[in-house]
Amino acid sequence: MSTPVRWGILGTARIADKIAPAIQATPVASLVAVASRQADRAAQWAGKYGVACSYGDYQALLDDPGVDAVYIPLPPSLHEEWTLKAFRAGKHVLCEKPLSTSAASAAVMVQASREAGRLLMDGVMWRHHPRAAELKSAITDPALGQLRRITSAFTFAAEKFAADDLRFRRDLGGGALLDLGWYCVGAALWATDALPERVWATANFVNEVDRTLSGVLWFPGQVVASFDCSFDTAMRKWIEIAGSQGSVVCDDFTRPWNEEKARFWIHDQSGKVAESTSAPARQENCLIAEFCRRVLAGDVRTDWAETSYQVQRVCEALDLSARTGQVISLAE
Repeated sequence: MSTPVRWGILGTARIADKIAPAIQATPVASLVAVASRQADRAAQWAGKYGVACSYGDYQALLDDPGVDAVYIPLPPSLHEEWTLKAFRAGKHVLCEKPLSTSAASAAVMVQASREAGRLLMDGVMWRHHPRAAELKSAITDPALGQLRRITSAFTFAAEKFAADDLRFRRDLGGGALLDLGWYCVGAALWATDALPERVWATANFVNEVDRTLSGVLWFPGQVVASFDCSFDTAMRKWIEIAGSQGSVVCDDFTRPWNEEKARFWIHDQSGKVAESTSAPARQENCLIAEFCRRVLAGDVRTDWAETSYQVQRVCEALDLSARTGQVISLAE
């Protein structure tokens, strides 16, 4: 494929306002089309970002031969439908997280990506920031000792959200676990390079939707991860990864508080602390750049998508645990 990768966006959700500038800031990408269920809304959004084409129908955008890849920021309940339609139209897909509403649905999406020979990646940004690689190096350093414990939290107070916001609707894929806990679960799998053997969770449900959830994941080798996520607590987005000889702490792993100073700290057993600061970067731009790199290189392996599927599996088990009070095994 010749550069640039030509992008279309299915929907005008708030997160699209972060991705659109990232596409436009990436030299090997071009934002050429947007679609909404309302033609006037699509046209207005296109005018805001200087996008040439707007459509009042998602399928019309997919049928556009001038679009190579699509970003899907639709509610999770619609991810499978429009991802499969995008693959049938020959498009690569960047799909917002969670990948879908169930592990079975996510598995269908991954298989469709494989069969279509098209890239599928979820919209988790932090793993594409340069800091992620530096964090990984720190936690695999022998100086940290044997990996023992991962603790994380991602919360924010959502009192200003409308009662019908998709986050508060189970039928659309809402809930704190899929919206926020997805990052904590993903970080635990990333840190361990493994799947948990069993999980347990407890939650506060309102209208069948988890407004808060806390979970525990037991991994092979006596590694334990715990996390909490909620819509009723101040903004927190930290992670600690502890070994037998030291620990790594990052107080903003999902998104740097200050993009000019993405940092983390290494603590040893004597209380000595070393601060590490990464080069300034916008993680949205890093995500788009990596996606485009793989498309242009013809690298359509399903490794990123398979990781998303595994996160979905674990989240589904945690949800079941919270609803039944049982420890859930993930053994095949």
